[in-house]
Amino acid sequence: MDDLPRPITAHLDELRRRLFWVLGAWLIAALSVGSQAKDAFEVLMHPAVSAVTESGHSLIAIAPPELFFTYVKSAILGGFLISIPVTLYQVYAFIGPGMYPREKRWALPFVLATTLLFFSGCTFGYLVAFPFVFEYFLGLEADYVTTSWTTQSIFSFMARLYVAFGLAFQLPIAMFILSASGIVTAPALAKGRRIAYVTMFVAGAILTPPDVVSQILLAMPLMVLYESGIWISYLVSRKRERKSSVEPSSA
Repeated sequence: MDDLPRPITAHLDELRRRLFWVLGAWLIAALSVGSQAKDAFEVLMHPAVSAVTESGHSLIAIAPPELFFTYVKSAILGGFLISIPVTLYQVYAFIGPGMYPREKRWALPFVLATTLLFFSGCTFGYLVAFPFVFEYFLGLEADYVTTSWTTQSIFSFMARLYVAFGLAFQLPIAMFILSASGIVTAPALAKGRRIAYVTMFVAGAILTPPDVVSQILLAMPLMVLYESGIWISYLVSRKRERKSSVEPSSA
């Protein structure tokens, strides 16, 4: 690929080729996971399955094809998670020719950081938030109510949580981009801390299923990430100021 201007048709061809690689990687990963679909469901849904079995209950399937389609969706979700690095790389490869040389230096760290943060969000949810959420829900059971969750409802609930936590943990990346672009500064971010915290709880209510527990468990790490983003913005601002002071001196 080169940096020379090309017609729109060439860009469309390039976009189609990149989408082919993204969908191809997703399909191959999904098929690989699908060969062990039952195990994939148990691993991905482990926080829910473990909480349900420990409480003496079991998941149910209320329609003949429900369990089959749930396994298929588990393979698709697993393939999506596995293919995320390929997807991010293809995004970079598509927009890379339009970047300045200085911007290209940040491309690979951006792909790595975005991937790491996404999986960090999923891991935090898997190990910390999700078990607590399901234990809380099971604790609401009463003598007149018997908990009977279907495999489909559990999968839908967990899939939304995976995506929500993975996307929410991209907050430092967004703050870095805004700081590097000069749109925001560290003092402005620190001053708007209270508004940001309220926004996080609102975002938690939108991104997660409608329950207070998952909303709080998503907002709490976002606060930590926001504070880290302030420090990142501070470092970016310091670097920009040093560069600005050096350029006039050189001139």
